[in-house]
Amino acid sequence: MTDLLTLPAVTLRERLRSRALLATDLLDAALSRIATLNPALNALAAVDAEAARRMARESDRRLAAGEARPLEGLIVTVKDAFDVAGLRSTAGAPAYKDRVPATDAAAVARLRRAGAVILAKTNVPVFVSDFQAFNPIFGTTNNPWDLSRSAGGSSGGAAAAVATGMSSLDLSSDLGGSLRWPAHACGLFSLKTTWGLVSTWGHVPPPPERRTARNPDLLVAGPIARGAADLDLALAVIAGPRDPAVAAALSPPRTASPAGLRVALWVDGPFAPAAQAVKEAVREAARRLAAAGAHVEETARPPVPFEETFEVFSLLNGFVVAYGLPPKVRLRIQQGAAESRPGDLSHRALQARGARMTPSLYHQTTLRKQRLERQWARFFEGFDVLLCPPAPVTAILHDHAPDIHGRTISVDGMSCPYLDLMKWGSLASAADLPAAVAPVTRTADGLPVGVQIVAGKGQDRTAIAVAGMLEALGCRYVPPPF
Repeated sequence: MTDLLTLPAVTLRERLRSRALLATDLLDAALSRIATLNPALNALAAVDAEAARRMARESDRRLAAGEARPLEGLIVTVKDAFDVAGLRSTAGAPAYKDRVPATDAAAVARLRRAGAVILAKTNVPVFVSDFQAFNPIFGTTNNPWDLSRSAGGSSGGAAAAVATGMSSLDLSSDLGGSLRWPAHACGLFSLKTTWGLVSTWGHVPPPPERRTARNPDLLVAGPIARGAADLDLALAVIAGPRDPAVAAALSPPRTASPAGLRVALWVDGPFAPAAQAVKEAVREAARRLAAAGAHVEETARPPVPFEETFEVFSLLNGFVVAYGLPPKVRLRIQQGAAESRPGDLSHRALQARGARMTPSLYHQTTLRKQRLERQWARFFEGFDVLLCPPAPVTAILHDHAPDIHGRTISVDGMSCPYLDLMKWGSLASAADLPAAVAPVTRTADGLPVGVQIVAGKGQDRTAIAVAGMLEALGCRYVPPPF
């Protein structure tokens, strides 16, 4: 049973449907794994074993009757940014530490309707706004490959849980890399969906008391999983509007084989330096695809200035994040806008300008964003995917210094601002593009390294398909030694 917990969700689904495995037995194994590993990993924010057992029994009944739904009996966790009815939903914020919603978030409702056994919430940073998962309510999530390092964020608890078999899948979210960075740091697959494809109603941000029907700019929901096919399985369930009865039309992948696949490669640049191990993993992914028949262009670049892309992204990201912060915190951030000079692309200045977003600046930023989207659309007329780093480094040591702008990361010995962790993620986020992450290899000291696979708008299944090609070529999830 222990080995079962690290199998792909699609394999577990087959065993449940063939009745070789009972949902209740799978739940018992997951609870045992949680009891053994979670005290050290601290991946989970809240667990409801009693409710999960009721769901598992119902799944066993349906499976026996031949009435299985798409996710019937699979153990699923949910990032503690989404509301789950009857389960504490805090977004890592002390202000919400006792909050128990009566209604599921839209994507959670879809999971429940599809037969998922929702077991637990996974840990996040305060207000879901950091690249490490730690908060005063539930504490710090550790990376299962090295407990001294972060599992990433904001979906760090999700990545640690899925990597160690506490969960078959996790419903997570991404504003500026929050699905991609933890998957890269923990050796998993993930999918940042096309903006608007999956409803984020019931997610924080924005705060529960200020929700709107429209998805906030940049914010998407998507899965973290142990295999590429798992991403497709989850996407088919969660895609669509708030009404769980309305299915979304998903475009088929452009190709199902590396033969003839058109791949662009972008591994480095002065604006966003990346560690050698990360660049080499991206190149290795490209080499494997090329050896299988793909056409790889190492010098091709989308006609989008990286600096402008990051500025547009950062302004909108700062606006969305600040919208959900307490007024005193928001005001403190906004005050930095008056001190910044025109053209200042420092993280502090961009965050302040975004937090102080005016209708005029929002209109200008949206127009710039639309121009970037058109440029990317032209680029994807000639290429199927772009391979690039998910982040500049591998999993980082825990760093909880209060001033996020005072933190740094080391890129092969070069000290860079902590929030440079967003830069490679901004390429897809700023243009609302789908992007998958697949594990590729591990560093000399054993840390996972992945590749980001960016596809054209609406081509989520193309990004997944290429992740699947890499998986078939040996770029697979490996259970961490922990």
